[in-house]
Amino acid sequence: MSRAAVSFAIALTASVAAAPLAQAQDAEAIATAQALRDRALEGSGAYEIVEEITTRFGPRPAGSPAELAAAEWGAAWLRDNGFDNVRVDRFPLSMWDRGEERVEIVGDFAQPLTVTALGGAVATPEGGVEGEAAIFETFQDLLDAPAGSLAGKVAVVLQDTPRAQDGRGYGSTSVIRFQGPTEAAARGAVGFLLRSLGTHDHRFAHTGATRVGEGTIPAFAISPPDADQLRRIAERAERPVLLRLSSTARFLEPGHSQNVIGEVRGREAAEEVIVIGGHLDSWDLGTGAIDDAAGVAITTAALKLIADLPEPPRRTLRVVWWGSEEVSQPPPAQGLAGARHYAEAVARPNLENHVVISESDFGAGPIYALALPAGQADSELQKAAMRVLTPLGIVWNPQPARGGGPDTGPTVALGVPAFQLAQDGTDYFDTHHTVDDVIDRIDPKNLDQNVAAWAALLWLIAESDADFRQTAPAE
Repeated sequence: MSRAAVSFAIALTASVAAAPLAQAQDAEAIATAQALRDRALEGSGAYEIVEEITTRFGPRPAGSPAELAAAEWGAAWLRDNGFDNVRVDRFPLSMWDRGEERVEIVGDFAQPLTVTALGGAVATPEGGVEGEAAIFETFQDLLDAPAGSLAGKVAVVLQDTPRAQDGRGYGSTSVIRFQGPTEAAARGAVGFLLRSLGTHDHRFAHTGATRVGEGTIPAFAISPPDADQLRRIAERAERPVLLRLSSTARFLEPGHSQNVIGEVRGREAAEEVIVIGGHLDSWDLGTGAIDDAAGVAITTAALKLIADLPEPPRRTLRVVWWGSEEVSQPPPAQGLAGARHYAEAVARPNLENHVVISESDFGAGPIYALALPAGQADSELQKAAMRVLTPLGIVWNPQPARGGGPDTGPTVALGVPAFQLAQDGTDYFDTHHTVDDVIDRIDPKNLDQNVAAWAALLWLIAESDADFRQTAPAE
């Protein structure tokens, strides 16, 4: 045990000894949670994990050598730091490569546009493709266009993404990226552009997954300033604006990705598992610091604090570094390959022992709210959690958690309940899926606040006997 861990254990013993004898179990659990919280605020180690991942491996596209190397490094790190049952669980993957990309206005107002291909998009014909720009201010305007009205044209959607603390602006516009190319193709378009799903005004573009399958067309996101530039040009042009698109994007030979799994095994109810984590893969543009090395680091650092305790938790805590969260896959599964693999290969065979699940995948902003599964309002667990979390600036969300993050979705669909520690994502979509997703955008103190909340809450859940399941698991 390290010197810091020894000091932590001494402080923890003192805090538990000072707890009232009445309701000793609850008092001890709360005292330990408070000690975990305070220890994390002194320096949780999460920033160092992000630094190692992003510095050693840089961008980690799903199925790439960098993602595999990061997974092997992660498994070694977990073993070296006392985690139990560490393993790298591989699964097949269709790997996508961005290739080269270019979009430009030709003819009148000739100039290049700053773009990036959407993940999973197809290539243009060799030499590119040209078409008149059919500009729509909103996605609904595109949907209202009749069949055949875009024949030979490039559909362009300029709808903006509103800034919101909880990310609901992105939630309202992400359908444009995923469904837009297909809808444009159905109306005869030969290409598709959308204003990047970002909340900034800088000249870089946001990538992200689009739908994969027959009937798709080359698709790109353009930077916000270039979207505004295209609108101005269209207003001034006496003739239709002509666009030339070029892309060599493609799916490569079949490959694989992997989930990295480690545990802090429970002392009494080891068969009961609480699952948390983040996703290890990233887009190729930045180094995947906020999306999602931060989430991997936050949840892993929280479990490391618990692993350093003199006594393990009552229930088992499991961290998963999910692979291949970002990239689309050919039908029938469109994405979340690592999450789907975990749900089917790990969760389904042992579904009754999956207590609850959650993920950190919303950047590195501070946590501001807690939502638990249905039925937990005014429960002893909820009261204890808010007693410990309130000093961190976290409020209670009375709406039950409907999910715990993208990678939890397939497991939640099987009937496993979720909880959510909501992060402030006001500026998350300034850098999400861009070249600016780098560690320089992370405040280490915010990471420590996240780890403090995760470690404290996980200890309380693990020590409780709460049964969050309201209905029988889905077949």
